[in-house]
Amino acid sequence: MTVENNDTAAFFRVEGLLVDRGVMEAAAYFAANARGFRERALRFGQVAITFPVYRLLGQSDRILANRLAYLPLRNMDEDRIVELAQEYFEDVLKGAVLDGGVELLRKARRQGRRVALISDGLSQVIEPLVDHLKQVDDFICNRIELRDGVATGRLLEPVVGGHHSVVWARKYAEQNGLDLGHSLAYGGHGPDLLLLSAVGQPCAVNPDFTLRQAARQAGWPVMEYRV
Repeated sequence: MTVENNDTAAFFRVEGLLVDRGVMEAAAYFAANARGFRERALRFGQVAITFPVYRLLGQSDRILANRLAYLPLRNMDEDRIVELAQEYFEDVLKGAVLDGGVELLRKARRQGRRVALISDGLSQVIEPLVDHLKQVDDFICNRIELRDGVATGRLLEPVVGGHHSVVWARKYAEQNGLDLGHSLAYGGHGPDLLLLSAVGQPCAVNPDFTLRQAARQAGWPVMEYRV
């Protein structure tokens, strides 16, 4: 039986909940498949330098971490980014979709909720994923800045990551007349804390240490599933 919750939403963090891949895996794929050996070596070297910094900043300043993650795309043609994003989705991301996350999406849809995704990924990567899932009403993700068809390596504002998610969720609820007090949110990382705190039904999914501890203290349900 379908339960009608037309004035509520279910917010999903993509990374770790819907796909078993993150920002740095995508950045590494772009770098490793750049044109020419010299360009590949340069970009992959930048990713290697960025990776430990990204992990360090992931909990304290995820926005800065995401800015750093996409710097290796600087001076890459837009057409090449689109091409590699599609290849990455087909070769990697499609096979990394988590069945547990897909079932949560389907459940939210059966309940009549709006389904909204929040991702640190680039639009060129996330848009094919959204089309593939076929359960999504809206999403927000990062967008790379382009000038004359070439990436600058910078992200356009607003940069998705960390605590910006709750700002978007509140604005989204206001614009669509949604009741956050009866809405759901699924997060997997410490920076998702404010998003989970903003809804009436939060759930930590495959949580990292920070979110697991916070969920236990707050009495939130914790869910675990893997590929």
